[in-house]
Amino acid sequence: MIISRTPLRMSFVGGGSDLPSFYRQHGGAVLSTAIDKYMYISVNKKFDGGIRVAYSKTEEVEHVDAIEHRIVRTTLQMLGIPGGLEITSTADIPSQGTGLGSSSAFTVGLLNVLSAFQGRHVSAEQLGRDSCEIEIERCGEPIGKQDQYASAYGGLSLIEFHQDDSVLVTPLILRRSIRESLENSIIVFYTGIARSASGILKEQSYNVADSVTKQTMLKRMVALTYQLRNELQDGNLDSMGEILDENWQLKKQLASGISSDAIDDWYEKAKLNGALGGKLLGAGAGGFLMFYAPAERHEAIERALGLRRIHFGFEPLGSRIIFYNPTDL
Repeated sequence: MIISRTPLRMSFVGGGSDLPSFYRQHGGAVLSTAIDKYMYISVNKKFDGGIRVAYSKTEEVEHVDAIEHRIVRTTLQMLGIPGGLEITSTADIPSQGTGLGSSSAFTVGLLNVLSAFQGRHVSAEQLGRDSCEIEIERCGEPIGKQDQYASAYGGLSLIEFHQDDSVLVTPLILRRSIRESLENSIIVFYTGIARSASGILKEQSYNVADSVTKQTMLKRMVALTYQLRNELQDGNLDSMGEILDENWQLKKQLASGISSDAIDDWYEKAKLNGALGGKLLGAGAGGFLMFYAPAERHEAIERALGLRRIHFGFEPLGSRIIFYNPTDL
C-alpha cells in the first residue's frame, strides 16, 4: 500500500492569467496558498492483474484503455503502467465545483503515488509540469496552470507563468507574526453551489483572446499580484482587502456567470459587516466565498451571511507520500 496526501489551494489574486490564451502573450502571475484540506490517493497491487478504480463511482476493468476516468486512464498510459493495481481516492472537501483546485490536486497526487508505485521519486517541479501535460494537453481541459503547481509545491507563493510555458514558483518570505495575522484574518464560507469551471474558463479564454479590454483587465490583475506580494512582505496586511476587492471587481467582468445575484448579495453583506475585500474562489459561479476582515468582525459576518463557515489553515508542504509499504504478489 502506498498513499499520497496532496493539499488543495486557495487563490488570492491573478486568477485567469494562468490560461495559455493570456500568459503566452503577456505572461501571468498568481498569488495563492496551499491549505490544510487534502486529497488522499492510495495504490495497492491487485492480485488478479486487473484494475480497480474507486472514486465517486467504482470501476473494475481488465485493461487501462477501458477506464472511464480520463485522468486515471491518461496518467496510467503516460507512465506505462498496464494494470495490476487498485486506486482509491478520498478528499476532505467535495471534489467537484468548489473552487479549491481539487481536480488538479487529484492529478498531482495520482502522479506522485503512481511514481512511488514504480519506485521513483519525482520533484515538485516535475509533478506540476506533468500534471499540466495530463490535464491540459492530453485531456484537453480548458484550465490554467496555477492549481497543479500550488498543490505540488505547497506554501504561500507567487506563481509566475512565462510566455515560453515555463513556470516559476517563489515562496513569500513573511515574518511569522505577519503570516499568522494574515491566516487569522481570512474567513471562508461554503455557498452550497457546486459548478463546473470548464464552461466559464472556455468563455473567459475566448473573451481574453479577442478583447483588448479584457486583456487590460487581466494585466491589471497581474499587477495587483505583485502589489500584494510587496505589501505582504512589507507587513501592510490591511492593503490585502482593497487589493482583493479590486481583483474581484475586475474578475467578474471577464466572463458571464462568474458571479450571480446571490453571490453579489453575500459579498455586499460581508462588506457592510466589516469585510475589507474578498472573492469567490476558483473560476466562479459557486463554491467558496473568501473574505479578508479583522478577526473581531468574523462573527458578525458569519451571522449576516447565514452560510456554513469552513476553517482553513495554510499548508506549507506540497504533495507528499505519507505511507509507503509496497508489496510483492
